[in-house]
Amino acid sequence: MSNIQLVNNLLRLRKAHNYTQQQISKMLNISRQAYSNYETSKRTPDLDSLIRLSQIYHVSLDELVNQSCYKDGIINERKGPYTAAMEIESADTLYLTQEEVTLIEHYRDASGDDRRLVRKVLNVTEQN
Repeated sequence: MSNIQLVNNLLRLRKAHNYTQQQISKMLNISRQAYSNYETSKRTPDLDSLIRLSQIYHVSLDELVNQSCYKDGIINERKGPYTAAMEIESADTLYLTQEEVTLIEHYRDASGDDRRLVRKVLNVTEQN
């Protein structure tokens, strides 16, 4: 089970700072493959690694784990509280704002035509 937000942030921040996986793994004193597993959600970093990563990227642990860290270094200003959700097939953890929870609830209540329209606007392919 992985935290999708953390996985996305690790990849975004590494690329935004022009680091290679090898460079980050050296800073963490782990193998490149071990670090690669963090970015592909095969493994979750331990607390010491998370603290070191937050220091490398100059973000708080909360920002690294729960918020969207973008390429330009700007952290999404939305603050918690977040609602934890789980992606059913992979058991990955998602942290949703109240606005996102409301949108999901309305989507679930929408008609089939309205759902298709939302997917079209968001450029999301239909899942079976």
